Amino acid sequence: MPFAKIEPEQVRVFPLASRKSKSAIEAVAIDPTEKPAMSGDIEIILRETAQRIRRAREKGASVILAFGAHLIKNGLGLAVIELMKSGWVTHIATNGAGGIHDWEFAWLGRSEEDVRANVATGTFGTWEETGKYINLAVQTGALADMGYGESLGALIDREELSFPDPSELDAEMKSSSTADDLFLSARVELLQTMRKFQLAGRWRIAHPYKKYSVLGHAFELGIPATIHPGIGYDIIYLNPYANGAALGRAAHTDFKIMVNSVANLSHGVFLSVGSAVMAPQIFEKALSFANNIKIQAGDPIVHDHCMVVNDLQQGAWDWQQGEPPRETPDYYFRFLKSFYRMGGAVHYVAADNRTFLLNLYHLLISG
Repeated sequence: MPFAKIEPEQVRVFPLASRKSKSAIEAVAIDPTEKPAMSGDIEIILRETAQRIRRAREKGASVILAFGAHLIKNGLGLAVIELMKSGWVTHIATNGAGGIHDWEFAWLGRSEEDVRANVATGTFGTWEETGKYINLAVQTGALADMGYGESLGALIDREELSFPDPSELDAEMKSSSTADDLFLSARVELLQTMRKFQLAGRWRIAHPYKKYSVLGHAFELGIPATIHPGIGYDIIYLNPYANGAALGRAAHTDFKIMVNSVANLSHGVFLSVGSAVMAPQIFEKALSFANNIKIQAGDPIVHDHCMVVNDLQQGAWDWQQGEPPRETPDYYFRFLKSFYRMGGAVHYVAADNRTFLLNLYHLLISG
């Protein structure tokens, strides 16, 4: 017998504009021309990182920037956008929360809520437009073989959602060969959503603050932007439009896109900024996947790559000397341990992500 469960259709949602948000994008956005002070080991590592990125781009190798949601909340979106526009970063990746904050800033200009207060009132995450538009972007984007990040970036950049004609969608499903139609389940899920909520036509959805959106600019520039969520991790699951199958498909698509970028990481750089779980866990699987394919083809595995990790935790261990002993606290910096085991060079910068990213940007543009 199946266990009892509660469906997301039972959640009462509220207009996002009614939420007391903690951050306004126009207040937190940082001008990339700002240059925080740096010194000592941080400066040494950042200068070497900038040199490695220049060499990577000269060789046509990947430069992947993976980050947690705080990078967006700290107002660093404009700096990431400039790194993409300048060609220094070839792929961006974040978790589900990163995509949510990026979208909320683009659509409303505000994001972030009081978790403690809102959980107590049953309103944490129950914001109508956030869950509705992100879930619908993913479900409609699936018909164009887009992953989570690209689907959300398309919504922000194009400022619209478009629903196919239900009769045409139904006819396509009936005429297709189930075994050969890779989009059959996506069509079924979208048609179910359209009928359940009576959706049709083309919706104009203005994003007045999209100039701050990392995902929107990635879509416009044609740069892979992948989102790597966990089912139940994010507030978009507290919404009647939530569809785990659609979100899982989109996340799997993004993982495969990540594998493709990692396969081109020889002589390249992987930057992990404020992501203690998503970045190392996705990277280690993507690297193994890429190496598996390369070995089958008789090609060298990914090599001469550099991983630069930025977070706030202070540690005494120099990872250039190898993995620390089990009896030391640094051994339990799980994310560093994961990166260290991936071959290549590993550097750790314990600093605010604003100090790290803005100074790296200035080192790159200064030549």
